[in-house]
Amino acid sequence: MSNVDKKILVYSTTWCSDCKRAKKFFGEHRIPYINIDIEENPAGMAYVEEVNNGKRIIPTIVFPDGTILVEPSNAELAEKMGLRTRAERSFYDVIIIGGGPTGLTAAIYLSREGKETLVIERAGLGGQVGITQVMDNFPGFDEGIAGAEFADRLERQARRFGVEILQAQDVTSIDREEEGYLCVTTWDGSTYGAKAVLLATGAHYKRMGIDGEDDLIGVNVHFCATCDGAFYKDKKILVVGGGNSGFEEGLFLTKFADQVDIVEFMPQVKASPVLQDKVATMPNMKVTTNHVIKKLEGDGKLEKIIVQDRATKEIKEWDYDGIFVFIGLEPNNALLKDKAELDRMGFVVTGKDLMTSYPGVFAAGDVRSGSTKQAAAAAGEGATAALMIRDYLNEVG
Repeated sequence: MSNVDKKILVYSTTWCSDCKRAKKFFGEHRIPYINIDIEENPAGMAYVEEVNNGKRIIPTIVFPDGTILVEPSNAELAEKMGLRTRAERSFYDVIIIGGGPTGLTAAIYLSREGKETLVIERAGLGGQVGITQVMDNFPGFDEGIAGAEFADRLERQARRFGVEILQAQDVTSIDREEEGYLCVTTWDGSTYGAKAVLLATGAHYKRMGIDGEDDLIGVNVHFCATCDGAFYKDKKILVVGGGNSGFEEGLFLTKFADQVDIVEFMPQVKASPVLQDKVATMPNMKVTTNHVIKKLEGDGKLEKIIVQDRATKEIKEWDYDGIFVFIGLEPNNALLKDKAELDRMGFVVTGKDLMTSYPGVFAAGDVRSGSTKQAAAAAGEGATAALMIRDYLNEVG
């Protein structure tokens, strides 16, 4: 069997919103797939029509075992991939929302303490770490470790200590019941009670907020090099953002693209000197500073990037096949908006015990105000949060 035969095939188009959603699902869960644009692939078009009795229904998704799903929901995709979305119990000592290094580390510590612990994660376990190509600065891995492998190890360790994990599941609300316990509700209407909740939802990459961006997200605008870089083999990519993430992901993208350029809004880049030196040695990389992207143009796919030189005010047109955006993080704070104190950037404010101003709800990791946004620190905060929650549970009984 060829490598193609072993992968999921997604028959889609660039304009199909359900196709974008399905591909986003696979990307978030680090599930490899091959995209086949039926408008550019006559054989793909013919196959879709054959499967759907002459109709062009997309996405049509073919799995390695021969199963075909047509316009599947995220719940159907989760079931097909064997992801558990409903918990075994209705009440837990602790519910942790978020399955990154913070959440999984906290879960390991709490479960080892004998606490009934449930982790709920909407996307792939490992969070941002899971889609990082290589982690070179996590203590103990002297030669570095692939982010996906690190995430898999965390998951296996948590399960070994009896942590229950739900995936492909969104939490819609956290509420305090009259009885004093917290109630967590998920998107499918399930409710779970807990004595304490840890919010470890992390943060997400900011968008550029310009005309044309929304229509091209998932088509030619991306936020994950590991997920989408392979689609740009022998093509030309623009990376937006001159920080460590932009430089690291740009270097990774050179494995696929012929040319990878970086554009930075400010007059100087913010990436570490080591990364700057590495990029400077790459013959197929160029860095442009003090430029702002004003608009993206294209009907269904990217055709032009409208850019302005901030020094001269000159308007330019750039041609690239795809854009990868790494311009900072925004906290995933929706569950505590209007319930707990947030700082001016929207990150969740906690006390020294990591409890928020919403009693019984703790916050740690990238979502917390003052966190350092580093994987090692996130894991450390997870351990600290677990100890603080243990003490809280001993007090409330």
